[in-house]
Amino acid sequence: MPRDDPGRRGGGRPARNVLGGPLASCSISPMTGFFRNGCCDTGPQDFGSHTICVVLTEAFLEFSRSRGNDLSTPRPEFGFAGLKPGQRWCLCAPRWAEALEAGMAPRVVLTATHEAALAYASLQDLKQYAVDLN
Repeated sequence: MPRDDPGRRGGGRPARNVLGGPLASCSISPMTGFFRNGCCDTGPQDFGSHTICVVLTEAFLEFSRSRGNDLSTPRPEFGFAGLKPGQRWCLCAPRWAEALEAGMAPRVVLTATHEAALAYASLQDLKQYAVDLN
C-alpha cells in the first residue's frame, strides 16, 4: 500500500475509529470522505477534519445551510448531487461540535468515525448520538 494511502497513517498504521477498531466505510453512495474513498479518514491536508460519519437529518441540513454550508443543494459543476436525510456523510468534526452545542447534532456511526474526531468531540458525546451501539 502506498505511503500516502488514506487508509494508512505515516508509518503504515491502518486508520482507527473512535472505539479503537479499524475504520469502517461511511458511504460510497453518495461517495464521501475527504479523500472521496467512502471513509472518514484524514491527513495533514484535511484542515476541516472530515472525520465524523453521520446520518443526515432534515434539521441538520437546515442548520448547516443556516451556517453557510449548504449540503443539500445539487452542484453539478462539482459532481455533487446534494445530500438528503437518511444518507451517511463524513462531516467536519468542528461542524458536528457546533451542531451539538446548538442541539442539532445528527446521529453518528462510531465504527466509521475516525479517532481524530476526538480532538473536537468527546467519546461520551459521540456515543450519545451513536446509531451503532447496543
